[in-house]
Amino acid sequence: MNTTVQSLQRRLIALGFPLPEFGADGDPGTETLAAIGKALDELEGRRGPTGDGPPVSLPPSPKPSASLVPAEWMPAAKMERIICHWTAGTHQASEFDRSHYHMLIEADGKLVRGIPSIELNEAPAKKGYAAHTLNCNSGSIGVSLCCMGGSNEAPFDPGKYPMTREQWDALTGVVADLCRRYSIPVKDTTVLSHAEVQNNLGMQQRNKWDFTRLAFDPSVKGAKACGDKLRAEAKAKL
Repeated sequence: MNTTVQSLQRRLIALGFPLPEFGADGDPGTETLAAIGKALDELEGRRGPTGDGPPVSLPPSPKPSASLVPAEWMPAAKMERIICHWTAGTHQASEFDRSHYHMLIEADGKLVRGIPSIELNEAPAKKGYAAHTLNCNSGSIGVSLCCMGGSNEAPFDPGKYPMTREQWDALTGVVADLCRRYSIPVKDTTVLSHAEVQNNLGMQQRNKWDFTRLAFDPSVKGAKACGDKLRAEAKAKL
């Protein structure tokens, strides 16, 4: 990834020139070049047709939001994607939960570190890796919300431990931190829920429905709708 191009792309987005398809992916493609052209046209318009108007004062680049994930939780590794889950347990992380995921988020948004290190899931996965997704652990970071024990998909019943808004908000921040640290673009094949893995990556799963419903927002229904919401909010925090 070209970090100089990525910085320029983020600057363009901050100035109101969206890159809707690819975002700040570090690739100087046609979308980025078109946005640069629009920015130059607008700048020329502000200076006047002869270019001798007063210089345009551009706003400073926004500072990235404070990281939620401690730096020591994100060791150097080549990671390809982030897969998001729920534990189907209580609102607290158990030792069993911690053995399967790199990070967990409890009901109040508290972040808990899993037992396996992210670097163990670098392809090919090493002994002791986080086994969070069937046939899709190599190169994948596993993040899970502690919730949804006793839930039912249809008719939908979130059970005694529903997903909370605090968990979701923390999740989108964690995903943004991980994408930034590991240069993972926000796409439906690189940032996705367990429920999207089979359709988006073509890897057979076992009737996983995390996430096809959000207990705190019943209007969002289906794996794609939940995944799109996750990606949009994570991208906004980058």
